[in-house]
Amino acid sequence: MLGNSSQQLAFDKINSILEKHSSLLDAYSEIESIILDLFDTQRMSIFMRRRQHQDLVARFKTGKATQEIKVPISPMSIAGYVALAQRPVIVANPYDTEELASIHPRLRFADKFDKSTNFRTNNILCVPILNAGVLLGVMQLINKETGPFNDTDLTVAQNLTELLGNKFRYELGGTNNPFDLLLHKNLISSTALAELIESANDHRALVQRLMSEHSIRENDLGNTLSVHYQVPYIPYLPEKYHLYQNNSKLNLSYLKRNLVAVIADAHERPTVLMAEPNNAALLMEIESALGIDTYEIAVALPNQVMQYLGEGSGGGAPGEMSEILDEISAGDEDSDDQVDEMSDDAPAVVRLVSRVLHDAKRLNASDIHIDPEKGGPTRVRMRVDGVCRDMSQIPQSHHSAVIARIKILSNLNIAEKRVPQDGKLSFRMNGQLVEVRVATIPTVAGEGVVMRILASGGAMPIDKMNLAPSNIQRLESMIRKPHGILLVVGPTGSGKTTTLHAVLGYLNTPEKKIWTAEDPVEITQAGLQQVQVSPKIGFTFAAALRAFLRADPDIILIGEMRDKETAHAGIEASLTGHLVLSTLHTNSAPETITRLLDLGLDPVNFSDACVGILAQRLIRTLCKSCKKEYPASESDVAFIKRQYGEDYLAELNLPTPLMLHKAEGCDDCGGTGYRGRTGVHELLGMTPELRSLVYKEGSVSDMKDQAMKDGMRTLVQDAIYKVIKGDTDLAQVQIVSGAE
Repeated sequence: MLGNSSQQLAFDKINSILEKHSSLLDAYSEIESIILDLFDTQRMSIFMRRRQHQDLVARFKTGKATQEIKVPISPMSIAGYVALAQRPVIVANPYDTEELASIHPRLRFADKFDKSTNFRTNNILCVPILNAGVLLGVMQLINKETGPFNDTDLTVAQNLTELLGNKFRYELGGTNNPFDLLLHKNLISSTALAELIESANDHRALVQRLMSEHSIRENDLGNTLSVHYQVPYIPYLPEKYHLYQNNSKLNLSYLKRNLVAVIADAHERPTVLMAEPNNAALLMEIESALGIDTYEIAVALPNQVMQYLGEGSGGGAPGEMSEILDEISAGDEDSDDQVDEMSDDAPAVVRLVSRVLHDAKRLNASDIHIDPEKGGPTRVRMRVDGVCRDMSQIPQSHHSAVIARIKILSNLNIAEKRVPQDGKLSFRMNGQLVEVRVATIPTVAGEGVVMRILASGGAMPIDKMNLAPSNIQRLESMIRKPHGILLVVGPTGSGKTTTLHAVLGYLNTPEKKIWTAEDPVEITQAGLQQVQVSPKIGFTFAAALRAFLRADPDIILIGEMRDKETAHAGIEASLTGHLVLSTLHTNSAPETITRLLDLGLDPVNFSDACVGILAQRLIRTLCKSCKKEYPASESDVAFIKRQYGEDYLAELNLPTPLMLHKAEGCDDCGGTGYRGRTGVHELLGMTPELRSLVYKEGSVSDMKDQAMKDGMRTLVQDAIYKVIKGDTDLAQVQIVSGAE
């Protein structure tokens, strides 16, 4: 019996939660806080016993992330000893070797978890979870706040583990047959299941008939197999997992025949995904062919394994790439003599290029890199959220055919391989036209290609650009001026075009005539007259600008100030009563002024014309699904103070304690912790004091100091503001600042 009414109330709550959930994995996040309050403890873990592995694994959700800790059933850990002895223990101090020896001479405390974090284990209550005398798992409670655990705690814990054992005896202890859990959940009758097992030819047919004839959902089937095989269930999640790339001897037909896919997450950690994970001989073959000894094992339904391998997924599966490459490899084995004559429109090559483009769009990549390697296969990489990822490899023999196919799609000269070429191609995906800018560059290993996927759709609203309140206020006052020049600066791929079109979207009203000259036109807006420049035929930015001045403009956008002629023409246009917007490749707003003066612009004309310079970068944002608050450490606070500057720190109104954010990694972000990017900005406004420094051609540091007095905040300061706001973490600030 339970000792008091508060304990009874907690048990009633736990019972009602358990009734709502068929899986302990789903119920865990709800019951965890109740159990921690019940015992007044800091942490808990529930370990399940894996019979096939003779170990314990804690695999229960905290938020959207799934925590996993494995320990052997042995005295080398307290949980392992409790499982071995099948009796509870209370440990007042796990670091006291004499106390541990009094429980069992070889008992050890596994302190590696303490060492890898700032957490310290002070006391432990560990109780076996049993059902009908069979060990199912272990419940471990750590750090009772009000002194060591006592006999009352032990009694309450044993009552709780009895409750868990009765409710989840199948999930924790495994089942004798793969589909027993379906019977337990009353999803199918034992007679119907027996008939299906007898009549189905194989495992794949059986699973298919369970879904089609008995309307059993994929998740229920996956969890049933997970409980039986005691390994995690991984459904088809193309955003999180891709096929593992290495030089193994496994070909696609072998994997399909055996219903196995070797997949990896964003950190390239391999998992062997099997329809029947108890096939030890098959697992050893795969391990040998892969040449790796560290990997996870998971179960999936046969159709989900095939989806990873490129079948039955609507033609958009990443696994299709392996199928194409397998076909190419088979072609290589048939004839080594015909490599050079490989036709660029051979079906495999056509499909390969199409698959690369579709995968890039599906992953929301900004660039595709096709990089030849001397004496080795060609690497296909994609830049997602600003970070390059290896996606696949193309055999060296087919490199030229792939490049030729891309050139044909881009209307480039396939015979010319000695000089760089630029072009453009487009393809349709889900009915939407996607445009791609293509650049070929000859390297010592062969021609390389970089493809930029152009932004599709209209302009982003200016209030969605995540500008700091002071920056948006100052920017709006700058662009409301009837004439002058506003420059947006930053490296390639920093979102300059997106920002300019956001500004144009704000200014785009019927009473304004707006002309734009771009190379290429990426974003289209109704109400703008947009022109594509073509330097090949002499239609340059400068030529377009001269034409615009004869076309009664109010606002002119010049895609890029590439040379003195364009810069000079832009300044002249702004001085003759037009608002001119343009971009430049510089690192910061003050540096832009000296760069333009070095180009030969007149300091007086430029300082009179310039209304502002906006420098920007893109940084990765934390995944909203798994980001969590944590108190900033002393070194975090010191870094923020050092980078933001003591003189300006008061404007941040830092709370005490300061709470920052970090992301654990979840299914939504592919385990990276980041999802998407946002801008950090540095907005310099031209004031009389700064103008006089420009007249004198002052140093960059003097101009920066003056701009800071006038209200400018640097890229690093804006990044810190976005850390405190919760958009990103300090690691991204370090990338912007280059500081530790």
